[in-house]
Amino acid sequence: MINRLVMLLACVSLWLVNVTQAADIKGVRLWRAPDNTRLVFDLSGPVDHKIFELENPDRLVIDIKQAKLKSALSELTLSNTPINKVRHGKRNGHDLRVVLDLKTAVRPRSFVLKPNQTYGDRLVIDLYDRNVKPIVKSAPQVAITSSGRVGRDIIIAVDAGHGGDDPGAIGYRGLREKDVVLKIARRLHQLFAREPGFKSFLVREGDYYVGLRQRTVIARQRRADLFVSIHADAFKNRRANGASVFAISQRGATSETARWLASRENSSDLIGGVGNVSLSDKDATLAGVLLDLSMTATLTSSLEAGGQVLRQMGQISRLHKRHVEQAGFLVLKSPDIPSILVETGFITNPIDGKKLGTGSHQERLALAVFNGIKKYFYQSPPANTYVAQLKQRGPVRGGPTRYVIQRGDTLSEIASRYNVSVSSLRSRNKLKADRIRIGQILHIPN
Repeated sequence: MINRLVMLLACVSLWLVNVTQAADIKGVRLWRAPDNTRLVFDLSGPVDHKIFELENPDRLVIDIKQAKLKSALSELTLSNTPINKVRHGKRNGHDLRVVLDLKTAVRPRSFVLKPNQTYGDRLVIDLYDRNVKPIVKSAPQVAITSSGRVGRDIIIAVDAGHGGDDPGAIGYRGLREKDVVLKIARRLHQLFAREPGFKSFLVREGDYYVGLRQRTVIARQRRADLFVSIHADAFKNRRANGASVFAISQRGATSETARWLASRENSSDLIGGVGNVSLSDKDATLAGVLLDLSMTATLTSSLEAGGQVLRQMGQISRLHKRHVEQAGFLVLKSPDIPSILVETGFITNPIDGKKLGTGSHQERLALAVFNGIKKYFYQSPPANTYVAQLKQRGPVRGGPTRYVIQRGDTLSEIASRYNVSVSSLRSRNKLKADRIRIGQILHIPN
């Protein structure tokens, strides 16, 4: 009788262990990036898994132990991905097998992620395209002045933070940081596209994730002269508000808020599983000297560019700090490219969050960043650029060609500030009178 009871208890214990190890797949999400496709399984708990490839035809098999599918795979949008069809079935009575029928061969990678503030346990499957051509470092694009002088464009890397499986901060009425900053980044990119002597590109063009280190790699491959990363603050105190500009710190953060923000942004790379950059091919002493010299020069430029942007931001928004802050953001750690991170406001603050969700405020923010960057480069243009050629020909105003009206401004005072006539200012903006309003954007005649 005792032996039977012991055996029964052992069976019950084994059954309980199996139950606790089982996990449900609560949802499946898919993103397409320029060179890969990411498939994310949202889980009710941790799982063990393995993947393997099959050929003729190309397939990827995903075996997940002790798992049950509670989400419809048929709802996934497979267009513009290497996946033709997704099938699933039971394996060994208690495991789940998912089969991806592929249009073409891929380079797969898989890993699991622990819960964070936004998601629970996840299984991530990355499918890297095999036919992607590497980015070639081509000669910089040039512009030709009216005098026949040649100068290259100044290249700006515009980086929208977060993306894909990483929504960033969640703020006013469910507003997601990744959506807001992409809209601002696109507007900033459009402004540079219309500006002679400048050229920009978007590091993240759509709703997909790019690793923090990879963002700086992309900027270096495209020969960027400045890297500007657009974000929206979040803080545990919802009363925190205002815009900020950050540069990298060699000694750590300069305030408690900066430290907290740096920790939050850096944790994004846990989602991407991105590796680090090293100088392992250099002698340790030489690598240290090179990095120190490069970072010192780059940091100086970053602080100067950030200061110009911060001054322009202060014209349209309250500033959280009136100086460029410094913190250990991974996305700023490029030793050879001046880099700044612009926090456009606190998305967790009801007032800031409401404004960040409007197109008009996004336009003003993009314009402020544009004006600050342009003013910095007109003061300190890189050699052999179109802007440097203009500066050599004579005095260049270098200020913004667009101005956002602030409280207390008058048309005559603005005309005097930019050394233009009131009539030309009125004509350029098709004004019938001298009446202007706060937030209105004026185009300054050349």
